[in-house]
Amino acid sequence: MVNNCINIMLDALFPSHCPLCLTPSSDVLCPGCMDDLPINRHCCRRCAMPITDPHSALCGHCLQAPPIIDCSRIPFRYADPIDQMIGQYKFSANLANGRILSQLWLGHQQTPVELPELLIPIPLHPERLCRRGFNQALELARPLGRHFGIAVNHKSCERVLNTPPQAGLKRQQRKQNLRGSFRLKQRLKVEHVALVDDVVTTGSTVFELARLLKKSGIRRVDVWALARTP
Repeated sequence: MVNNCINIMLDALFPSHCPLCLTPSSDVLCPGCMDDLPINRHCCRRCAMPITDPHSALCGHCLQAPPIIDCSRIPFRYADPIDQMIGQYKFSANLANGRILSQLWLGHQQTPVELPELLIPIPLHPERLCRRGFNQALELARPLGRHFGIAVNHKSCERVLNTPPQAGLKRQQRKQNLRGSFRLKQRLKVEHVALVDDVVTTGSTVFELARLLKKSGIRRVDVWALARTP
């Protein structure tokens, strides 16, 4: 009773605010900002690229050359305000944004028909991890794992090449940049995994790790990411 009274008084004196527009709100975002989120409503089932035809299941690229990924679940397009929130979280260590992004992800991530047995965050090279202080993919994967009851495995795969930043590189350059950049430290005794990342651009990073996992015997590799670059 006392705690409830204190909470009511605190809410009255210091109301919660939307982190984007500062409007008083008790939710993750205010209704207006929630409506402005760039939802990836119509997208390719394999790579999550936004497509204009809502009746199409695959984009033209995946129809012509199916990727090694079996399915992608990416609820947002990499556009304002999601892109700004990810940038602040990832490059400015704004961990509060990380928590908000996780909640938004869970609010727009429907339960798949077939859940993976493991969630594998895309690993960072040790040098980059040391500079950043945290792996943004791992921190986003943990609440997803708890919500769906899926184990998060961040120790079986490692990044052995400290590749240059992917930003500004074309698709083929990204692919060459990442060749051989991952190593599987131990064989995974599962058949279905989902790779977790914050943003998918060309897909080169997740495709390279998926290639390694399938080569080791994994039957199905999905991608769970927060945002997709159109």
